[in-house]
Amino acid sequence: MLKQRIITALILLPIALCGFFLLEGAGFALFIGLVVTLGAWEWARLAGFEAQPARIGFAAVVALLLFFLYLSPSLAPFVLGAAVLWWAVATYLVLTYPRTAERWSSVACKLLIGLLILLPAWQGLVLIKEWPLGNWLILSVMVLVWGADIGAYFSGKAFGKRKLAPQVSPGKSWEGFYGGMALCLAIALVVGLLRHWSLGELVMGLLGTALVVAISVVGDLTESMFKRRAGIKDSSNLLPGHGGVLDRIDSLTAAIPLFAVLLWAANWGVL
Repeated sequence: MLKQRIITALILLPIALCGFFLLEGAGFALFIGLVVTLGAWEWARLAGFEAQPARIGFAAVVALLLFFLYLSPSLAPFVLGAAVLWWAVATYLVLTYPRTAERWSSVACKLLIGLLILLPAWQGLVLIKEWPLGNWLILSVMVLVWGADIGAYFSGKAFGKRKLAPQVSPGKSWEGFYGGMALCLAIALVVGLLRHWSLGELVMGLLGTALVVAISVVGDLTESMFKRRAGIKDSSNLLPGHGGVLDRIDSLTAAIPLFAVLLWAANWGVL
């Protein structure tokens, strides 16, 4: 398993880095769209579609919607606004699982939720890419998600006792959450000091970091919740040793839209 993970990572890493940081415009949107469309194919299974034609059909619908959004950039505020509302609801659903699971158990509801997860993630990345320091901003949100994962892993392993969401993901602890949050806040503090942020900018940067990190954890837990409900371990086996595409981007699908909204609110760009 470890050998598979390493080989897959060595193959995917240069592809991902080139796609994220070398492509521009339509090429970038198409690259991210491909990743999201594969995620949609996986999500259809979580929603209850086992037959390949149905799963491919949902992925095709998502691809068409992405193309429509690319042609209609004025819809970006509505897409990202819907995502912020959804992730607030998702936080509640994760905290109350399985008591509230029946409220979203229909196939139609789960497919709609899939759209609220996947489309804004694409929209957020495409939008951020167009802003000043776009590549650095994309790298920043990735570092926050990676930092949260790394900090949570080591802190949880060393100190983890209290379960974060035992009905959803028994392996996660509050101590791990605090460790991931502390690491990301330290990273943000160092960046702010190096870039000579004012006190107000530093405070806002730390608050924004805390929000993005917290919602990235919700993104991870949300996919775990849907997988648990569907009775499956991985979203697919597309990535040997790593599971599926959704298993790799679940935290990012939540973090990216909120990150984009916070940047917009801080006048990094105009929606």
